[in-house]
Amino acid sequence: MMNEELLGRPPQGWRHRLYLIIFEADTHAGKLFDAGLMAAILTSILVVFLDSVEEIRRDCGLWLDALEWLFTILFSIEYGLRLICVRHPLRYARSLFGIIDLLSILPSYAGIFLPAGQLLIDIRVLRLLRVFRVFKLTPYLHESRILGRALAASLRKIIVFMTTLITLVIVLATVMYVVEGPENGFTSIPKSLYWAIVTLTTVGYGDVTPHTVVGQMIASVVMLLGYGILAVPTGIVSAEITAQTLRGQPPTTRTCTTCLGEGHDADAAFCKHCGARMGPYEHD
Repeated sequence: MMNEELLGRPPQGWRHRLYLIIFEADTHAGKLFDAGLMAAILTSILVVFLDSVEEIRRDCGLWLDALEWLFTILFSIEYGLRLICVRHPLRYARSLFGIIDLLSILPSYAGIFLPAGQLLIDIRVLRLLRVFRVFKLTPYLHESRILGRALAASLRKIIVFMTTLITLVIVLATVMYVVEGPENGFTSIPKSLYWAIVTLTTVGYGDVTPHTVVGQMIASVVMLLGYGILAVPTGIVSAEITAQTLRGQPPTTRTCTTCLGEGHDADAAFCKHCGARMGPYEHD
């Protein structure tokens, strides 16, 4: 019992079984729960999209509202069950996915208490926040965990790359401001920064363009640099994804009951996020 307290795992009983179903998808019941939840999330997002179409809203507004409240109630029950079945509900509520779960249901309830009238636009914005439900899909996709770990492992390299890129943009913008000047549209260094970013990313809106021969030569160099620079972060992340994929067996849906960290190996004895001892791996 002492280990269970330290671990944070719910006690044996219905809370323990509910925890395995909701937080770990390696059991038959857990897989069914996740499949149903993913279907509900996707359908609720479709309702949000349809609700934004004026013609559909005019003809099927009542049905859309009814479906929206159905999904809001379902997700509210799911959020409540998650809080009930963990030993540390506040820890889950403050976690990233706990906040996402709350944001997926809060706008519908907030719309009840906000007055209509002049605040109608604000209510509309709150309703659009329901698209946060799409992030609820992330924990159920193994590939998203691989991508998340690859991005985390690439963070320092990307920061170094972005620092170098920002330095290059500032230098190019300053040079173009000196070469072209206000008479050619480069009225300030911030305006030149905008031009440098648009050109370096190969977007090229064309609202600010160099007119002098020297400026056009610099712009040509910036365009060529843009093609090479865009490939660097892609290569960094791709290398890390390959390393993560080749690094042993794929992680399971095991969740640490102390910090709620995900993606542990089947034979993991300790959480790789907080170091807490992992409970027995239960699966079909």
